[in-house]
Amino acid sequence: MKTDIGDSRPRPRWKQWLIKQLDLTSHCTEDLMADLQRANDNNLLPGETVGMLQGVLEFGALQVRDIMVPRSQINFIYHEDTFTQILARIAETEHSRYPVVDEDRDDLVGVLLAKDLLKYTGHEGDFHIDDIIRPALIVPESQRLNRLLTEFRRTRNHMAVVIDEYSGISGLVTFEDVLEQIVGEIDDEHDDEEDVSTNVVPQGDGRFLVAAMTPIDEFNAIVGTGFATDEFDTIAGIVINHLGKIPRQGEEVTLSGWLFRIVNSDSRRILQMEVLPVTENSYSAEVPAL
Repeated sequence: MKTDIGDSRPRPRWKQWLIKQLDLTSHCTEDLMADLQRANDNNLLPGETVGMLQGVLEFGALQVRDIMVPRSQINFIYHEDTFTQILARIAETEHSRYPVVDEDRDDLVGVLLAKDLLKYTGHEGDFHIDDIIRPALIVPESQRLNRLLTEFRRTRNHMAVVIDEYSGISGLVTFEDVLEQIVGEIDDEHDDEEDVSTNVVPQGDGRFLVAAMTPIDEFNAIVGTGFATDEFDTIAGIVINHLGKIPRQGEEVTLSGWLFRIVNSDSRRILQMEVLPVTENSYSAEVPAL
Protein backbone atom coordinates (compact mmCIF):
# COMPACT_ATOMS: atom_id res chain seq x y z
CA MET A 1 0.00 0.00 0.00
CA LYS A 2 1.32 3.44 -0.92
CA THR A 3 2.06 5.66 2.05
CA ASP A 4 1.88 9.44 1.99
CA ILE A 5 5.26 10.45 3.37
CA GLY A 6 4.03 13.97 4.00
CA ASP A 7 1.51 12.71 6.59
CA SER A 8 4.30 11.22 8.74
CA ARG A 9 6.18 14.48 9.16
CA PRO A 10 5.63 16.26 12.48
CA ARG A 11 3.79 19.56 12.23
CA PRO A 12 5.57 22.77 13.30
CA ARG A 13 4.77 23.85 16.84
CA TRP A 14 2.79 26.90 15.70
CA LYS A 15 0.61 24.75 13.44
CA GLN A 16 -0.01 22.24 16.23
CA TRP A 17 -1.04 25.11 18.50
CA LEU A 18 -3.43 26.51 15.90
CA ILE A 19 -5.12 23.15 15.33
CA LYS A 20 -5.41 22.53 19.07
CA GLN A 21 -6.52 25.99 20.14
CA LEU A 22 -8.63 27.30 17.28
CA ASP A 23 -11.93 26.10 15.86
CA LEU A 24 -11.06 26.95 12.27
CA THR A 25 -14.51 26.00 10.99
CA SER A 26 -16.31 28.64 13.02
CA HIS A 27 -13.91 31.55 13.48
CA CYS A 28 -13.82 34.61 11.26
CA THR A 29 -10.58 36.42 10.42
CA GLU A 30 -11.11 38.92 13.24
CA ASP A 31 -11.45 36.10 15.77
CA LEU A 32 -8.28 34.45 14.50
CA MET A 33 -6.41 37.74 14.82
CA ALA A 34 -7.64 38.12 18.39
CA ASP A 35 -6.60 34.56 19.25
CA LEU A 36 -3.14 35.17 17.85
CA GLN A 37 -2.81 38.36 19.89
CA ARG A 38 -3.76 36.42 23.02
CA ALA A 39 -1.15 33.81 22.12
CA ASN A 40 1.40 36.59 21.94
CA ASP A 41 0.21 38.15 25.20
CA ASN A 42 0.52 34.80 26.97
CA ASN A 43 3.94 34.02 25.44
CA LEU A 44 2.60 30.86 23.77
CA LEU A 45 4.29 31.78 20.49
CA PRO A 46 7.30 33.99 19.68
CA GLY A 47 6.31 37.55 18.81
CA GLU A 48 7.92 37.29 15.37
CA THR A 49 5.86 34.19 14.56
CA VAL A 50 2.64 35.85 15.72
CA GLY A 51 3.42 38.94 13.66
CA MET A 52 3.98 36.94 10.48
CA LEU A 53 0.81 34.88 11.00
CA GLN A 54 -1.20 38.06 11.49
CA GLY A 55 0.46 39.53 8.43
CA VAL A 56 -0.59 36.51 6.37
CA LEU A 57 -4.20 36.85 7.56
CA GLU A 58 -4.26 40.55 6.61
CA PHE A 59 -2.38 39.99 3.36
CA GLY A 60 -5.25 38.72 1.22
CA ALA A 61 -7.42 41.77 1.96
CA LEU A 62 -4.83 44.33 0.85
CA GLN A 63 -4.71 45.86 -2.62
CA VAL A 64 -1.79 47.31 -4.54
CA ARG A 65 -3.03 50.88 -3.88
CA ASP A 66 -2.62 50.23 -0.13
CA ILE A 67 1.17 49.84 -0.32
CA MET A 68 2.36 51.43 -3.58
CA VAL A 69 4.81 54.31 -3.81
CA PRO A 70 2.74 57.20 -5.22
CA ARG A 71 3.60 58.76 -8.58
CA SER A 72 4.87 61.97 -6.94
CA GLN A 73 7.66 59.99 -5.23
CA ILE A 74 8.78 57.94 -8.23
CA ASN A 75 12.23 58.58 -9.67
CA PHE A 76 11.72 58.34 -13.42
CA ILE A 77 14.33 58.04 -16.14
CA TYR A 78 13.43 59.64 -19.45
CA HIS A 79 13.87 57.86 -22.75
CA GLU A 80 15.91 60.74 -24.17
CA ASP A 81 18.33 60.95 -21.20
CA THR A 82 22.01 60.53 -21.99
CA PHE A 83 24.27 57.97 -20.34
CA THR A 84 25.76 60.70 -18.12
CA GLN A 85 22.33 61.99 -17.06
CA ILE A 86 21.19 58.49 -16.16
CA LEU A 87 24.31 57.81 -14.10
CA ALA A 88 23.78 61.09 -12.25
CA ARG A 89 20.17 60.14 -11.46
CA ILE A 90 21.23 56.70 -10.17
CA ALA A 91 24.01 58.21 -8.04
CA GLU A 92 21.50 60.65 -6.53
CA THR A 93 18.69 58.20 -5.78
CA GLU A 94 20.57 54.89 -5.33
CA HIS A 95 17.82 52.61 -6.60
CA SER A 96 18.36 49.46 -8.64
CA ARG A 97 15.33 49.76 -10.97
CA TYR A 98 13.71 52.73 -12.69
CA PRO A 99 10.61 53.19 -14.86
CA VAL A 100 11.56 54.69 -18.22
CA VAL A 101 9.07 57.12 -19.75
CA ASP A 102 8.86 59.49 -22.68
CA GLU A 103 8.37 63.22 -22.10
CA ASP A 104 4.80 62.45 -21.05
CA ARG A 105 5.16 60.50 -17.81
CA ASP A 106 2.10 58.42 -18.67
CA ASP A 107 3.88 57.04 -21.74
CA LEU A 108 5.73 54.09 -20.18
CA VAL A 109 8.57 52.68 -22.28
CA GLY A 110 9.87 49.99 -19.91
CA VAL A 111 12.18 49.43 -16.95
CA LEU A 112 15.91 50.09 -16.66
CA LEU A 113 18.13 48.10 -14.28
CA ALA A 114 21.11 50.03 -12.98
CA LYS A 115 23.37 46.98 -13.31
CA ASP A 116 22.80 46.92 -17.08
CA LEU A 117 24.83 50.14 -17.40
CA LEU A 118 28.03 48.47 -16.18
CA LYS A 119 28.90 47.07 -19.59
CA TYR A 120 29.08 50.60 -21.01
CA THR A 121 31.72 51.78 -18.56
CA GLY A 122 34.55 53.10 -20.73
CA HIS A 123 32.39 52.63 -23.84
CA GLU A 124 29.80 55.35 -23.30
CA GLY A 125 29.66 56.04 -27.03
CA ASP A 126 28.09 52.60 -27.59
CA PHE A 127 25.20 53.34 -25.24
CA HIS A 128 21.68 53.03 -26.64
CA ILE A 129 18.97 52.96 -23.99
CA ASP A 130 16.67 50.83 -26.14
CA ASP A 131 19.25 48.01 -26.00
CA ILE A 132 18.82 47.57 -22.25
CA ILE A 133 15.22 48.60 -21.54
CA ARG A 134 13.24 45.65 -20.21
CA PRO A 135 9.48 45.10 -20.41
CA ALA A 136 7.58 46.43 -17.41
CA LEU A 137 5.15 44.46 -15.31
CA ILE A 138 1.98 46.58 -15.23
CA VAL A 139 -0.73 46.06 -12.61
CA PRO A 140 -3.93 47.91 -11.66
CA GLU A 141 -4.35 49.67 -8.33
CA SER A 142 -7.12 47.26 -7.36
CA GLN A 143 -5.07 44.07 -7.73
CA ARG A 144 -4.85 41.96 -4.56
CA LEU A 145 -1.40 41.48 -3.07
CA ASN A 146 -1.63 37.67 -3.13
CA ARG A 147 -2.19 37.82 -6.89
CA LEU A 148 0.64 40.33 -7.31
CA LEU A 149 2.99 38.05 -5.38
CA THR A 150 2.09 35.25 -7.79
CA GLU A 151 2.82 37.57 -10.74
CA PHE A 152 6.22 38.52 -9.28
CA ARG A 153 7.14 34.87 -8.90
CA ARG A 154 5.85 33.87 -12.33
CA THR A 155 7.56 36.67 -14.25
CA ARG A 156 10.63 36.94 -11.98
CA ASN A 157 10.12 40.68 -11.80
CA HIS A 158 10.95 42.66 -8.67
CA MET A 159 9.04 45.84 -9.52
CA ALA A 160 5.64 46.60 -11.04
CA VAL A 161 4.29 49.85 -12.42
CA VAL A 162 0.81 50.64 -11.11
CA ILE A 163 -1.81 52.22 -13.37
CA ASP A 164 -5.14 53.86 -12.56
CA GLU A 165 -8.50 53.39 -14.27
CA TYR A 166 -7.45 55.76 -17.06
CA SER A 167 -4.23 53.78 -17.75
CA GLY A 168 -2.09 56.57 -16.30
CA ILE A 169 0.85 55.77 -14.04
CA SER A 170 -0.26 56.17 -10.43
CA GLY A 171 2.60 54.50 -8.57
CA LEU A 172 4.96 51.58 -8.35
CA VAL A 173 5.33 48.59 -6.05
CA THR A 174 8.26 46.26 -5.42
CA PHE A 175 8.65 42.66 -4.36
CA GLU A 176 10.12 43.94 -1.09
CA ASP A 177 7.03 46.09 -0.45
CA VAL A 178 4.86 42.97 -0.73
CA LEU A 179 7.05 40.84 1.54
CA GLU A 180 7.07 43.57 4.20
CA GLN A 181 3.32 43.11 4.63
CA ILE A 182 4.08 39.63 6.00
CA VAL A 183 7.47 39.81 7.69
CA GLY A 184 7.54 43.49 8.70
CA GLU A 185 9.80 46.27 7.54
CA ILE A 186 12.98 45.24 5.73
CA ASP A 187 15.80 47.75 6.13
CA ASP A 188 18.72 47.88 3.72
CA GLU A 189 22.02 49.73 3.97
CA HIS A 190 20.53 52.88 2.49
CA ASP A 191 17.68 52.88 5.00
CA ASP A 192 20.22 52.78 7.82
CA GLU A 193 22.16 55.72 6.43
CA GLU A 194 19.03 57.81 6.00
CA ASP A 195 17.55 57.02 9.42
CA VAL A 196 20.60 57.39 11.71
CA SER A 197 20.16 61.12 12.26
CA THR A 198 16.42 60.87 12.95
CA ASN A 199 16.24 57.80 15.20
CA VAL A 200 16.16 59.89 18.38
CA VAL A 201 14.64 63.37 18.08
CA PRO A 202 14.75 65.68 21.16
CA GLN A 203 11.52 67.62 21.71
CA GLY A 204 13.02 70.45 23.79
CA ASP A 205 11.17 69.68 27.05
CA GLY A 206 13.05 66.59 28.15
CA ARG A 207 11.07 64.29 25.88
CA PHE A 208 12.41 62.29 22.94
CA LEU A 209 10.64 60.77 19.96
CA VAL A 210 12.40 57.47 19.31
CA ALA A 211 12.24 55.09 16.36
CA ALA A 212 11.63 51.62 17.74
CA MET A 213 14.54 50.06 15.83
CA THR A 214 17.09 52.51 17.26
CA PRO A 215 20.26 50.63 18.30
CA ILE A 216 20.64 50.57 22.08
CA ASP A 217 24.11 52.11 22.08
CA GLU A 218 22.86 55.01 19.95
CA PHE A 219 19.92 55.54 22.32
CA ASN A 220 22.25 55.46 25.34
CA ALA A 221 24.61 58.00 23.78
CA ILE A 222 21.88 60.53 22.96
CA VAL A 223 19.53 60.14 25.93
CA GLY A 224 22.22 59.45 28.53
CA THR A 225 20.96 56.05 29.67
CA GLY A 226 22.95 52.90 30.35
CA PHE A 227 20.87 50.03 28.99
CA ALA A 228 22.81 46.81 28.42
CA THR A 229 23.50 45.66 24.87
CA ASP A 230 24.35 42.01 25.48
CA GLU A 231 20.81 40.57 25.07
CA PHE A 232 19.10 42.94 22.62
CA ASP A 233 20.17 45.12 19.72
CA THR A 234 17.35 47.69 19.65
CA ILE A 235 15.44 49.72 22.21
CA ALA A 236 12.22 48.05 21.07
CA GLY A 237 13.67 44.68 22.04
CA ILE A 238 14.13 45.85 25.63
CA VAL A 239 10.58 47.24 25.86
CA ILE A 240 8.97 44.12 24.35
CA ASN A 241 11.02 41.86 26.63
CA HIS A 242 9.90 43.66 29.78
CA LEU A 243 6.25 43.78 28.74
CA GLY A 244 6.26 40.20 27.48
CA LYS A 245 4.26 41.14 24.40
CA ILE A 246 4.07 43.53 21.47
CA PRO A 247 2.52 46.63 23.11
CA ARG A 248 -0.29 48.57 21.54
CA GLN A 249 -0.50 52.30 20.90
CA GLY A 250 -0.83 54.22 24.18
CA GLU A 251 0.68 51.54 26.42
CA GLU A 252 3.47 52.61 28.79
CA VAL A 253 6.30 51.06 30.76
CA THR A 254 8.93 52.55 33.07
CA LEU A 255 12.54 51.40 32.78
CA SER A 256 15.44 52.80 34.81
CA GLY A 257 13.62 56.04 35.57
CA TRP A 258 12.40 56.63 32.01
CA LEU A 259 8.83 56.36 30.79
CA PHE A 260 8.40 54.66 27.41
CA ARG A 261 5.03 55.44 25.79
CA ILE A 262 4.04 53.71 22.53
CA VAL A 263 3.13 56.36 19.97
CA ASN A 264 2.74 54.17 16.91
CA SER A 265 2.55 50.39 16.48
CA ASP A 266 0.76 47.70 14.57
CA SER A 267 -0.02 44.04 15.24
CA ARG A 268 3.54 42.97 14.47
CA ARG A 269 5.90 45.61 15.77
CA ILE A 270 6.49 48.87 17.59
CA LEU A 271 7.15 51.76 15.22
CA GLN A 272 7.71 54.84 17.40
CA MET A 273 7.90 55.66 21.11
CA GLU A 274 7.89 58.77 23.26
CA VAL A 275 10.51 58.66 26.02
CA LEU A 276 10.61 61.06 28.97
CA PRO A 277 12.01 61.17 32.51
CA VAL A 278 9.65 59.78 35.15
CA THR A 279 8.07 62.51 37.29
CA GLU A 280 5.03 62.74 39.52
CA ASN A 281 3.02 63.62 36.43
CA SER A 282 4.29 60.74 34.30
CA TYR A 283 3.67 57.70 36.44
CA SER A 284 3.57 54.19 35.05
CA ALA A 285 3.71 50.86 36.81
CA GLU A 286 7.37 50.32 37.57
CA VAL A 287 9.04 47.41 35.81
CA PRO A 288 12.40 46.11 37.08
CA ALA A 289 15.17 47.91 35.22
CA LEU A 290 18.14 46.29 33.55
